[in-house]
Amino acid sequence: MKNTQKEAELTARLARQHGVTDGAVMAVLEALRRGGGTMAQFSHVDFGGMSQWSSGMTMVGDMFNDSLKAKLNAIAAELSSHLLDHPAMAHAGSWWPEEFGSPSAAGSQNNMRYAAFPERSRLVIDDHGKMEIYDTGDHRISGVSQSQSTDPP
Repeated sequence: MKNTQKEAELTARLARQHGVTDGAVMAVLEALRRGGGTMAQFSHVDFGGMSQWSSGMTMVGDMFNDSLKAKLNAIAAELSSHLLDHPAMAHAGSWWPEEFGSPSAAGSQNNMRYAAFPERSRLVIDDHGKMEIYDTGDHRISGVSQSQSTDPP
């Protein structure tokens, strides 16, 4: 069975099992791909808007809805496991150089995204479509924090 067919079946099963749309599960899957299979940041109405997931941390747009958090946690955990068991699928559509492999941390917000590769001493940043690769030297970057800002007038 082709991977895309397996993925479609997995998506449909998770959507039925957790009472969300196939599109919601696909939003989580695509976000996990962008996050190297270990973290996701995305927006989908089924999860109350902006949502984030990584092992041990689940946030949904409807922040006090524990049932919704549990749904996202279950869906993302299974998809993450699936992607980590099938590395070629985890990096399908990755935007960073393929030779860097899996980042220890990756994420995006607005028109900026990042991926950290401590084993290769590299940090990749894509800002509005312009990719820069930085040599981190002896610095071990394990994550990046982004904050909302507005462009000056």
